[in-house]
Amino acid sequence: MARGSVRNAVPGAAAHRSRGVAPWRSALYLLGGVLLGAGILVLGLVLTTVGALLSLVLLGIPLLGALAFAGVPVAALERRRVLLVDPTPAPTPAPSPHRTPTTPGIPAWFRLRLKEQATWRELAYTVLFALVLWPLDLLVLACTTAAPALLVAAPAHLALTGGPEQGGVRPAKLWLVEAYPAAWATALLGLVLLLALAYPLGAYAAARAAFTRLLLAPRETEAADALAEVTRSRARLVDAFEAERRRIERDLHDGAQQRLVALTMTLGLARLDVPPGSALAERLATAHDEAGRVLTELRELIRGIHPQVLADYGLTAAVEDAADRSTVPVETQTGKGAGAGAGADGTPLPRLPEAVESAAYFAVREALTNIGKHSGATRARITAVHTDGVLRIDVYDDGRGGVDPARGTGLTGLADRLAVLDGTLTVAGPPGGPTILSVEIPCQAADRPAAEA
Repeated sequence: MARGSVRNAVPGAAAHRSRGVAPWRSALYLLGGVLLGAGILVLGLVLTTVGALLSLVLLGIPLLGALAFAGVPVAALERRRVLLVDPTPAPTPAPSPHRTPTTPGIPAWFRLRLKEQATWRELAYTVLFALVLWPLDLLVLACTTAAPALLVAAPAHLALTGGPEQGGVRPAKLWLVEAYPAAWATALLGLVLLLALAYPLGAYAAARAAFTRLLLAPRETEAADALAEVTRSRARLVDAFEAERRRIERDLHDGAQQRLVALTMTLGLARLDVPPGSALAERLATAHDEAGRVLTELRELIRGIHPQVLADYGLTAAVEDAADRSTVPVETQTGKGAGAGAGADGTPLPRLPEAVESAAYFAVREALTNIGKHSGATRARITAVHTDGVLRIDVYDDGRGGVDPARGTGLTGLADRLAVLDGTLTVAGPPGGPTILSVEIPCQAADRPAAEA
């Protein structure tokens, strides 16, 4: 459907651009196409011949390979040339369909261009331009401007050749003009033709520009590339967010937590050096207990930011750890299936990409938090299976149900986080229960074993 809409839009766009564009701009656009196309043809033949000859000694192979990218600069120039026949007050160049390399450097640029369809489409356009389009532009210019201009110049042509006494002239090689009255009549006819053919000239130039835009800046490609770039940007943001979480967890674990441990030990030793029952001993005991509570809270905070058990032992151990800390009794079942319909067979899950493990773990944490706060459940069950390249986690509880993502349960943000990984979040929780939260994330097992306990 999208392709059909683009095709239907081309004639309308050409008709729109044919209005309000000066004929001289249309003629200049086509003349530029003739000169550029002829130059591309000559240069392409020379470089191809040189590359073919040098390929006998292997020196021409890089040159022939570089010709595959010849369409990139030609297309960039063509996207700017169409501004000549754009009737808008402030025209802008047709957008480039190419993506920006994620890493700097010429090798990254070449690798990306080789994978893009736009590169090969631009090369095909360049070949078509050099062999077909510019001769067609030349033919249209000759019929709409050159021939009428020669008719308009009939009196001057007759005078330059010596006048009627020299046998007359043939303007545009059409008919013999032997007298000045016939020459002036021919000039008048040429002027009428020049004015009459101005509209067809503009229409052809507009259609030619629309054809260029269609091949070199298709709207479907723009939308697809923009969507792909947004997806990649979201993935990069998630990776950066996860890296920042790990950094904060590491700084708290190795910095603030160790200082609190040292402070707790110092206070404990100080209590041994004061008389029992004294006012100072009571203050030291209070400070010691408060430091212990702060240390416990900090450990819980670190575990909530990025649990060490997830990084060291994988998703199976992290899910079991989260279940042990739940206020509702939770049964866990895991499995590493090998085919469709494989269930939880008790084997640990394989190590998965870090972003997948983190998203899955926090989905389980969010589900258990909601169960403890809102469901009124007496028991829950977590089933996690990785099979056929998909991680599926189901969290079941026998609570009252009636889950509503709009009530601030955090499910909306969790769904957005899973969407970055092409994952899905499904919640089935009718009033009266039970509630089943399902997470599916397509992923392959990562080549990193879990740490030994």
